Amino acid sequence: MAVYKKGKNWYIDYYVKGRRKRRKIGPSKKLAEQVLKDVHVKLAKGEYLGVYDEKKILFEDFSEQYLAFSKNNKAESTYKRRDKVSVSHLKEAFQGRFLFDITPRMIENYKAKRLKKVSPATVNRELACLKHMFNKAMEWDAVKSNPVKSVKLLKEPPGRLRYLSQDEVPKLLNACNGYLRSIVITALNTGMRKGEILALKWQEVDLHNRKITVKKPKNNEVRVIPINETLYHELSELYEDSDSEYVFANGNGDRFGDIKKGFSLALERAEIEDFHFHDLRHTFGSYLVMQGIDLKTVQQVMGHKEIKTTMRYSHLSPEYVQQAMGRLDSVWTLFGHQRNFEKNEIAVSPCQ
Repeated sequence: MAVYKKGKNWYIDYYVKGRRKRRKIGPSKKLAEQVLKDVHVKLAKGEYLGVYDEKKILFEDFSEQYLAFSKNNKAESTYKRRDKVSVSHLKEAFQGRFLFDITPRMIENYKAKRLKKVSPATVNRELACLKHMFNKAMEWDAVKSNPVKSVKLLKEPPGRLRYLSQDEVPKLLNACNGYLRSIVITALNTGMRKGEILALKWQEVDLHNRKITVKKPKNNEVRVIPINETLYHELSELYEDSDSEYVFANGNGDRFGDIKKGFSLALERAEIEDFHFHDLRHTFGSYLVMQGIDLKTVQQVMGHKEIKTTMRYSHLSPEYVQQAMGRLDSVWTLFGHQRNFEKNEIAVSPCQ
């Protein structure tokens, strides 16, 4: 370590973790010597200007801490289907490294390698998970910075948006048997996710006030979905014959574990292709927008945290767009009549 003069100013020269550092101090040599001495003391203590050595925590060890946090604080589906899967891939890439050793360049390399195997959307989910992991590491005093912060997400192609046409809706309902038909009607009239529908209990259904309350115990979020006339009659009939706490239950009164097989068979009978149960939610959102419901209301009913998610459901069928454009004819016709009226007024005015 040394002090040296360059021009009219004095500088200090020293090393931190093998890296050379130079700092401009000013015109005073005495001050430069004092600052260098202070730096020497702080380096000896394992710190520099208030920044101390970060804890030596291996990525794989912190991953276990993060997954424990995820399990206790996030929805079960998010923990199992997103965080556990994302962390498993991240561990393969960063295991054996301390958290503070992971750099933006390493993350860029990870992004490039993963992109060769999976879609941009999957890579972005994994990067989002990694970013949240480092945010928690900072919150828990494990690191002092987040290397993911400077890494840009990949551009994603427009998401898949498949919804039932007006001809497909009755075909699907006629192909559904028993409780499956009621489940599909519920999905089409509420936009609820499959897991929410199968877990729905009668205590969350208020037939008198015609509303369904969907609760997420992990984050205490609640959304209220109005019950329309179609769904009201369907649920009322189910309620009269039900002896279970669940709205949709098997013969033993237990909730259905899954309906994937029955739904697939119904799609085959209805001859509907390229369709998944979650697309019933897309159908609900799309038809709401096509009926002129504003996006903020759709966002509230569907439980979207961000309006950009709701924008996916503003997709309209070509037939609807054609009808909407056709409505302009009446506007231009009215405008044309008004223009003719004004011309007539002008034409007769000088004769009066």
